[in-house]
Amino acid sequence: MRSTCLFALSVAAGLSAALPAMAQDRSFNFALRGGVSAIPSYPGSDEYEAAPDLGFTFGSLTWGGRTIGNGAFAEPDTGLAFRGALKVIGERSADDNPELAGLADIDAAVELGFGVVYRQRTWQAFGEVRQGFGGHEGVTGTIGADAIFRPNDRLTITAGPRVSLGNDEFASTYFGVTGAEAVASGFDAFDAQGGVLGGGFQVHGIYELSDSWALESTLSYENLKNDAADSPITMNGSDDQWRISVGLTRAFTLRF
Repeated sequence: MRSTCLFALSVAAGLSAALPAMAQDRSFNFALRGGVSAIPSYPGSDEYEAAPDLGFTFGSLTWGGRTIGNGAFAEPDTGLAFRGALKVIGERSADDNPELAGLADIDAAVELGFGVVYRQRTWQAFGEVRQGFGGHEGVTGTIGADAIFRPNDRLTITAGPRVSLGNDEFASTYFGVTGAEAVASGFDAFDAQGGVLGGGFQVHGIYELSDSWALESTLSYENLKNDAADSPITMNGSDDQWRISVGLTRAFTLRF
């Protein structure tokens, strides 16, 4: 009986000593970005507005001695990888844009999906697909490639072309004009079809201020193509779409 009690106490002591060490092996590293951006008032607009710029970056996950990812600010591994995809499109309202009077308002939309990226140290290529929720329920995607520059240990710059795609539902939501809308708005009726809807480039820079903080900025240009460019909404606005954003990024590590 005494030996059994001693054995139980030994096991309990061993577990209590091991648990803190095991807990230290479990961690989740990520980064959150907050800033401001200047974007077109709606797809096809020639006017711009200020909007919040928010972002999330997966850094790494450590569990039981195994780690996925290198950290939010660390150089990623080369080769093939998967990642999440997120895009937000603001609402479109005639109250804010009188030139759209007679067209249906569109709520803000969130696009969620996934992407595949192939990286080398000096370049990367990727493709992603996203499903819309809220303002539209279409499917969109982006294909792109970047050259990667690292002038010093703290600064990373990526720059390269982009191609935007969307299905019929997405195109008709933002670039189509129904018969009833044509009567109410004065725009010609237009049945927008999906496909390649834009092409351009993006330049992104991130400068690490410290191990936890970084400054990020993005400049992108897109020229709308095909039905996105031929839409009377765009012809009343512009097929040249510029975006610029500046924000601060903070890295966090949660241990559990």
